Amino acid sequence: MNWSFLKKINLSKVNLNKANLSQKKFLWILVAGAAALVFYSFVIVPLVEAKKRADQEIALNQRLLQKYSEVLQNRKSVEEGLGRTAKRGEEIQKRLIPGETPQLGAANLQDSVKRLAEKNTIAIRSFRNLDSKEVGAFRRISVQIEFNPMSSMQSLTQFLYGLEHQDKEVMVSEIDLLVFNPRMPNTIQGSMIISGYMKGSKGKEKEKEKGREKP
Repeated sequence: MNWSFLKKINLSKVNLNKANLSQKKFLWILVAGAAALVFYSFVIVPLVEAKKRADQEIALNQRLLQKYSEVLQNRKSVEEGLGRTAKRGEEIQKRLIPGETPQLGAANLQDSVKRLAEKNTIAIRSFRNLDSKEVGAFRRISVQIEFNPMSSMQSLTQFLYGLEHQDKEVMVSEIDLLVFNPRMPNTIQGSMIISGYMKGSKGKEKEKEKGREKP
């Protein structure tokens, strides 16, 4: 009996099985490659990007924390500086001539000069208000006085000392003394310009701005 025909059939089946296995293997490789590509695109790449953003945020937060730490460390010195500035501002305000206008300021300055003159027995003959002048955030006001002849230099000295050492910022900017009789040099009369400082228009504007900022 001839078995060659069966052998051919068996060999064909073996080759067909091998071909099917190769195709299945190739398909599995394709599927695995596609899965790897999908995994890389939708898992690995987003994770890498997320880590990069997280690192940037961490670095930014670290810089912010460092700045906050520096601010907190300097807070005490800053508060002390602000306290000193505020205290200095209050002291300056106390030494200003009161008054909302130059006329009122000059009137208050005149009253102060009159009281001091009466205390030191100096007779003032006349007062004259001079033009005021803006000096930064302040306004300088000045009055010119003329006083009657006096025979006591001590009274004049005490008057001048009292002017420049009172609680307000007042000074003698000009003084003109005249001796009528050389034989009596202690008898003198004359005039002087007395100046003081009050709040200027710029200072008032700043106060208004601060008032508007308050809730």
